[in-house]
Amino acid sequence: MTNSELLARRQSAVVRGVSQATPIFAERALNSEIWDVEGKRYIDFAGGIAVLNTGHCHPRVVAAIRDQLDRFTHTCFQVLPYEGYIQLAERLNALAPINGPLKSILLSTGAEATENAVKIARAATGRSGVIAFTGGFHGRTAFASAMTGKVIPYKKALGPPLPGVWHAPFPVAGGDVTVEDALRCVSFIFKADIDASQVAAIIIEPVQGEGGFHQAPPELMRGLRRICDENGIVLIADEVQTGFGRTGKMFAMEHYDVQADIVCVAKSLAGGMPLSGVIGRAAIMDAAEPGGLGGTYAGNPLACAAALAVLDVFEQENLIARSNQIGERLRSAIDRFALSNTLVPTSVARGPGAMVAFDILKQRSGNEPDAETTKRVTRLAYESGLILLSCGTAANTIRILVPLTASDAIVDEGLAILERCLAA
Repeated sequence: MTNSELLARRQSAVVRGVSQATPIFAERALNSEIWDVEGKRYIDFAGGIAVLNTGHCHPRVVAAIRDQLDRFTHTCFQVLPYEGYIQLAERLNALAPINGPLKSILLSTGAEATENAVKIARAATGRSGVIAFTGGFHGRTAFASAMTGKVIPYKKALGPPLPGVWHAPFPVAGGDVTVEDALRCVSFIFKADIDASQVAAIIIEPVQGEGGFHQAPPELMRGLRRICDENGIVLIADEVQTGFGRTGKMFAMEHYDVQADIVCVAKSLAGGMPLSGVIGRAAIMDAAEPGGLGGTYAGNPLACAAALAVLDVFEQENLIARSNQIGERLRSAIDRFALSNTLVPTSVARGPGAMVAFDILKQRSGNEPDAETTKRVTRLAYESGLILLSCGTAANTIRILVPLTASDAIVDEGLAILERCLAA
C-alpha cells in the first residue's frame, strides 16, 4: 500500500475536520526515526505533538506494556482498582512542584485533564467562572475549546462556545501587550463581566504550545498568584504540552518562584499511550463528591504501566539534563539561521529547554509574519525526510519537539535538513 492510496482511502472514510499535517502514513518507528509505508525514513521533530519525549517504542516502556498486557488490559478503576494507578498517583504527587499534601486523578486526554481541573476548582470554590488567555490551547472538547483562546480552527462553525469563560490577552515578548496590560485586563473582567467572587479558576499554559511557544513572564505568574490569593481563586497550570522534561525541568512551573494549585498533565506522561492527569492540593482535589469524577478508560492499566516506565527512564537516562543539552543545540543552530543572508528571514530561537521555536518573517529584522513560506518550509521538510510542525497565532512559527532520547547525530541531521529547506 502506498501513501497516495492510503490518503485516498482516508479522504473517503475519515471526516475532513480531522486535519493532517503530512500525506505520509507511518509503518514503524524507533526513538526519533519513522519509516513510512513505502519504506522512506524520516527524522521526527514533531514527537506526535510533544507526546514522545522518551522516543518511539522505548524498550523499557514497551516491556512494561507487554508485562501488563499479560496480566489484564482493563477493569475500570472505579469497579476493580489496581496498584498501577495508585503507584503512578503517588509518584506524580511526589514530583509535582506544589507544596503540601497532594492528590491526583488519572484520565485519558489533555482535554479531559483541563475540564476536570475546572470541575474540581468549581467544586472547591462553589463558583463557576473561568479566566483563560488569548493564544492558549486547552483542548477541543466543549468546555476545553471554550477556554482555548483561538477561534480558527478550534471554534469556527462549531456553534457558540459554552458560557462562563473570559479571556485576557497573553503578553508576548516584543508584542503590543505587556504584563501590566494583561493583569489590568483581568481586573477589567472583574469589573465588566464577572465579579472576582464568582471566578473559580484562572488557567494558563506556562509556555503556550499552539500559541507559538511563548513563555509566560515571571511577573505574570506572580501577578496571577497574587490575584488568586486575594480572591480565593484556584490557579491551574496547563502542563499538558510542557510537562515531563520538555522545558528543561520536569514541570515548566519549576521555572517560577510561585506555585499553581492544580497542574494538568498528559502527552509525554505515558510514552504514546493515552493517559492524562490532574495533580493538586489535596484539600482542593477532594472537593468533588464520589462519582463526580472518573471515566471508563481513565487511568487505563496499560497506560499506567507505560507512565511508570517513562518516569523510570527520566531518572535512569537523566533526560532533564538531556533536554537542556538538546535545547542548547537547537538554539545555537536557529540563531545562526537568523543571521544568514542565504536563508528565508527568521527570528532567533525562543522557548525553555528543548521546547524551542522560531518565526518565519517576510523581512529580515522585521516582525511581519510569513505564513505561506512557513507552510512551504514544512512541506519541503517532509519531502526531504524531516517531520516538522508549525504553530502560532499567525501560523508562522516553526516548533521543534524532537524526542529527548534523540542522539546528537540525529538532531544535527534534522537541523541540516531544516537549513536546506529554509534555503530552498
